[in-house]
Amino acid sequence: MEVKNPLYKNQGIHCISAIFTVEKGITKVLLIKRKNNPYKDMWALVGGALYNNEEVEQGMKREIYEKSGISDINLYFSGIFSRVNRSPVMRMVAISYIGVIDSERVNILKDTMKTSNADWVPITNIPKLAYDHNEILIRALETLQEKIDNTDILKSLFPYGFTIPEIHKTYEAILNKIIDRRNFRKKLLSNKQIIETNATTKFEGNKPAIIYRFK
Repeated sequence: MEVKNPLYKNQGIHCISAIFTVEKGITKVLLIKRKNNPYKDMWALVGGALYNNEEVEQGMKREIYEKSGISDINLYFSGIFSRVNRSPVMRMVAISYIGVIDSERVNILKDTMKTSNADWVPITNIPKLAYDHNEILIRALETLQEKIDNTDILKSLFPYGFTIPEIHKTYEAILNKIIDRRNFRKKLLSNKQIIETNATTKFEGNKPAIIYRFK
């Protein structure tokens, strides 16, 4: 690498996170409203520029905390977006991650140094976002759909456990399709990612159901 080569100059890295939740069977993503240019007053995914003394995940968590107040969330890599002109300021490569959290357990910051609002928005009602964040969100949702079958990414949604009907409804919301309940239960138990507890609860007024939790 020739450090003085001008082709190496004026480049940066964006850390972008798509933070999802599910509320009453509706999948939502956390959006923030930008306070500064470029894209002032436009909605965006949570994120910002990486400092040159940070590792990517460290910078990602800092940006999430500064712009939303969330400090405890597991992140999963989603994609890299490197279109040369994706930022009007300078060449910025975006590295995106996803996370899932129970929205009722966090108080989202509505006003920060660089944001004027924040809200959980249904993925079916996403406006035109800043930068290429609509494209990043599409990939993030695909990553979420891929992860729910082979990881415990939904664990943060159910810190105290869940019933089969409850998580069945969550899967349907995220995958946006109807899933046969009996086959779903059989598959979920056969992959040995969840274990039964000794407790029961009612979900949506039905008879008591067993509470499970992720291993």
